Amino acid sequence: ISQPSQLVLLEPVQSALKAFLCGSLSGTCSTLLFQPLDLIKTRLQTLQGTVHSARVGMVSVFLTVVRTEKLVGLWKGMSPSFARTIPGLGLYFSTYYSLKQHFFQGRGLGPLEAVALGAGARSVAGVLMLPVTVIKTRFESGRYNYSSVVGALRSMCQTEGPRALFSGLVPTLLRDAPFSGIYVMFYTQTKACLPTEMGLGLSSVSDRSVSPPVRFVELLGASGMEKLLTSGTVLDRQSRCYSS
Repeated sequence: ISQPSQLVLLEPVQSALKAFLCGSLSGTCSTLLFQPLDLIKTRLQTLQGTVHSARVGMVSVFLTVVRTEKLVGLWKGMSPSFARTIPGLGLYFSTYYSLKQHFFQGRGLGPLEAVALGAGARSVAGVLMLPVTVIKTRFESGRYNYSSVVGALRSMCQTEGPRALFSGLVPTLLRDAPFSGIYVMFYTQTKACLPTEMGLGLSSVSDRSVSPPVRFVELLGASGMEKLLTSGTVLDRQSRCYSS
């Protein structure tokens, strides 16, 4: 095989690897910034249905964590969060990019195509990373005394069997696949509807011309819409993760 042919064959692999690395970096940054909110959300969800749940809110959970576990307690469960988010987002973005290049060859996506692409990429990443997701949820719930991700894996396999690592698979997919599909759909369609004078329409030369603040607003709007549409399965998924 000639050198130009080898470069052509390696280009998709290199692009997928680049997408994996960029996704992993974004996962690292987002985990560091938002782990406290993720922990508070998990603690609130574990209290659903208990006697005191009606009187507990975000502020009270925050103060309880700081009082009993100190400020550093807000970042409890960082190791499973990193173990889940860094490879998970890397897998998601590399799968998303590879599927898009293979089936759509870089062209603009229609609404249904965007939903299918986002859901497919999220399903692959979700299934592969589900064991770490279960462990992460248990770490944050405060009900288990795992010392490490490896220790948690060993303990669950010994006491509950390997099937426990995939507890909540169905509700996870029912939430995460539509989550990502709707997210990608709203993002691509919003970008397509914005005026080309802003450098955001489909006729723009490159996505690189999009300013970070405008891109942030696009992503925020897409995320808000999909949250409203997929929030119904969150509690079921969380309960299955730590009550298997």
